Amino acid sequence: MSVTLTLIAANVVVTLVTLYAAPKLFEKFMMMPYRVIRENSWYELISSGFVHAGLGHLFLNMFVLFFFGLVLERSIGQEHFIGLYFTGLLVSSLPSLYKHKDNPEFVTVGASGAVESVLFGFIMLFPLDPIYIMFIPIGIPSIIFGILFLIYSVYASKKEGKINHEAHIAGAIWGFLYLIIFVPNTIDHFLSVFGLI
Repeated sequence: MSVTLTLIAANVVVTLVTLYAAPKLFEKFMMMPYRVIRENSWYELISSGFVHAGLGHLFLNMFVLFFFGLVLERSIGQEHFIGLYFTGLLVSSLPSLYKHKDNPEFVTVGASGAVESVLFGFIMLFPLDPIYIMFIPIGIPSIIFGILFLIYSVYASKKEGKINHEAHIAGAIWGFLYLIIFVPNTIDHFLSVFGLI
């Protein structure tokens, strides 16, 4: 069975249960860096990736995971895909963990960091494939989309808000790094797409 579809099902089930049937479980699963450091609840770095703040948040993450995850999973294999996804969850949690370790008010949830790892893993393998954005009738080469996304995320991270842009940035960078470090011939493939080798 597809790992991508299994992850989507798990996210949907856990999110719906914690939002509507077990709100105490939602509180237990969300990541609070202040609590993680003081209570050693390190599981939150993973569990927080399976709960979402609302249906819109869930839909957006699962939409991106569905369209890019299925292709990437077939390209790098299920073992690497699982490795990328779960290390993406962990790595994307680290900036928030460090930045907010002394802030008892900060909470973060969602699969965005892991999903960005998947998206940028896709971009690494298919840099010239078009990505379509709502209301823009032409596709943007995925490498251009990735650069613009990172620039926006860095800019947005300097402002206060509810979106965890640091997790997006860390997850995106890790998507590149995971493939370069662990998936053979990634750099050669990337360069060959541009006719450089």
